[in-house]
Amino acid sequence: MRSEKSKMLAGEPYLPGDPELAADRARAHGWMDRYNRSLAATSEARRAMLAELLAAVGDGAAVRPPFHCDYGYNITLGRGVFLNFNCVILDVVAVEIGDGTQIGPGVQILAADHPRDAAQRRAGLESGRPVRIGRNVWIGGGALILPGVTVGDDAIVGAGAVVTRDVAAGATVVGNPARPRTAP
Repeated sequence: MRSEKSKMLAGEPYLPGDPELAADRARAHGWMDRYNRSLAATSEARRAMLAELLAAVGDGAAVRPPFHCDYGYNITLGRGVFLNFNCVILDVVAVEIGDGTQIGPGVQILAADHPRDAAQRRAGLESGRPVRIGRNVWIGGGALILPGVTVGDDAIVGAGAVVTRDVAAGATVVGNPARPRTAP
């Protein structure tokens, strides 16, 4: 029988109250408690802390605290990635952020999902769909990136946009739901 963690990592319905997952979240919570008190620390010290929890942290990557995530071990940051204050990443499955991407304050990247079927929700099941953000992307403050979305290289996501579907490389999207920006 497969563990709830293996189901979660595969993007299948799983029970988040599972003791192994609860322990993983508790570890992440302890780490966030330390990390979110590290604003006065050097960027090198914070990058070393990021490497304790995240799957991969590229050279020059920076995350300004406070920062929140579910597990951390599903997050990959490329070289020179920057996340501004108050970002949230719900990483029940892989969240990959490419080299040189800039993410504004208050951005939420949500790989966690819930069943559309009411009976499955009542049963407490959750799932996830991977989020991939390409290289040299700019995501404006307060944007939401929803489960399963891929944002292509060199794209721009406007502040406050709610990204419900993939964004093509080089595209600029704005609004709720996010749509390609029309020329003035």
